[in-house]
Order: sequence, then structure tokens, then C-alpha cells
Amino acid sequence: MESITVYWTTGCSSCVRVKEFLTSKGVPFESVNIATDPGAMKFLASLGIRSIPVVVRDREYTFAQSLDDVAKFVGVENVVDVLPPEVLVERWKKIMEIATHAISKIPAAMLEERPAPPRERTVRDVAYHIFQVPDAYLQVVINGLEDWTIVANVDAPPDIDLPGILAYADDKKKRVAQWWDALEDRSCTQPLKMFYGVHSMHSFLERSVWHSGQHTRQLLWWCNEKGIPVEQQLTSEILQGLPMPKGLWE
Repeated sequence: MESITVYWTTGCSSCVRVKEFLTSKGVPFESVNIATDPGAMKFLASLGIRSIPVVVRDREYTFAQSLDDVAKFVGVENVVDVLPPEVLVERWKKIMEIATHAISKIPAAMLEERPAPPRERTVRDVAYHIFQVPDAYLQVVINGLEDWTIVANVDAPPDIDLPGILAYADDKKKRVAQWWDALEDRSCTQPLKMFYGVHSMHSFLERSVWHSGQHTRQLLWWCNEKGIPVEQQLTSEILQGLPMPKGLWE
């Protein structure tokens, strides 16, 4: 097998997952953190790549948002069970409620702290990002947005305060519930065209649920490190069956 390289950054949920996946399959790879390698994004830009994680072999590449795509690219098998759509939606609702509770406990003066250097992402960004995920999801499944990174992968507005983040969170929770209540075909087998290819709504739903869950894990960890009491926690029952990475930040 030709050598491959994974381009990633600290705190990126899909980055953690793809590195764990390749390691579990015994696939050797070079690891390049774009947060510490100034030339990495320039090289990726030369290939036409604007987002990570991405798996590169010579000048060929595949985005790592889907492990099925990664498995095909490196020539390994990936057979997994996916929770039913109705279960995923209920898990998502619980995850978002727990995230909202945790955010409500954060002292406003701590929003600019960086929980995972060398990445510049702040606590404000992590809290906001948890709900950028459902925002992007809805824009894909309702509006046909293909490059959802323009919604999910941007920093939080620098002037948004805790009430603003909580209002954003409440809106996304409400909109996810409304989307599901109005959805006629709950098989979620509908194909979605996205920047990394065509995948089923079911697959993208699962990805979005564990994506929110992973960043909620990060926020809860940080709260615990800072001694911020958070009564609601993610339980093993909530996370069971979700393809969460084991690692938290990298």
C-alpha cells in the first residue's frame, strides 16, 4: 500500500475518528496537524481541498466525513450497524438538551478560554459549534446545501454572548423537532449530494448526532476540569450504538 497522510486538527471530531479507524484497521499513516504545520493547508489548497479531515495518497484524496469512503480509498472493509432514524433523533434531542444545560453553567468570563491548544477554537466556539451541526444538517436536508462546512466549520460570532448562544441552541432544537415531526419518509434512505459525495440521509443523520455528541463530551470535560458543576451528563445509554471516537481532542 502506498503511504497515506491524514490532515487533521486538534478538537476535530471527524479527525479523531478517522485516525482511530485507520489504526484499528492496521493501516499506517502520517499524521499532519494543520494547527502546527503552516505549510499543510497550502499543500491541501494546491489540491483544491478547503476542509479537513482528509486522507491523501500522493495527489489523490478522500474526505474523511464518511468512514465508508475512507475504507474504499485505503482498501479495507467497513461493516457497521446504524441505529434506526427514530432512535438517532431521540438521542440527538437528549444530547442537545444536555449541551444546553452545560452551556448555561459556563461563566461568561470564561468564554474566551481555549480548551485544546494549539487550536485557536475557544469555549465560545465549541458551545456554538454543537448547534452549528444541526443548523448545517437542516440546511442540507431542507435546502439542498452541498458544502455544509460554510455553516458548521466557521467560528462563533465574536460578540455572541451566553444568552445568544442559548437562543441559537433553542432555535436549532426546535427546528430539528419540527423537521422530524413533518418528515413523511422516515426511512431516511433519501440520497443527499454533499461536497464529499452522495450519501443517504440516514448516514448523514447518524454523523450529525455523534458529531454533536462528541463536542458535547468535550464541553463537559472542560467544565469538569474547571470545576464547573453540571448536573446533566451524557450517559452510556445515550451514547450506546453511536460511532463515537474514543479520544476526546486528538
